[in-house]
Amino acid sequence: MPKKGKAKNTLNKAKHKKLMDRKKNKLRKEKELRVVRLKEIVNRVNQSKENS
Repeated sequence: MPKKGKAKNTLNKAKHKKLMDRKKNKLRKEKELRVVRLKEIVNRVNQSKENS
């Protein structure tokens, strides 16, 4: 006989998915930020080479 009430583990699965999405978004954002910073550094170096 099936259990009455809400389905088993749905709340835990929802919380886990939320946390994993947060983690993935954080890593993606850090990766993009790193790329932007590296581009800025390369641009600065190139400008200083042109000036000198």
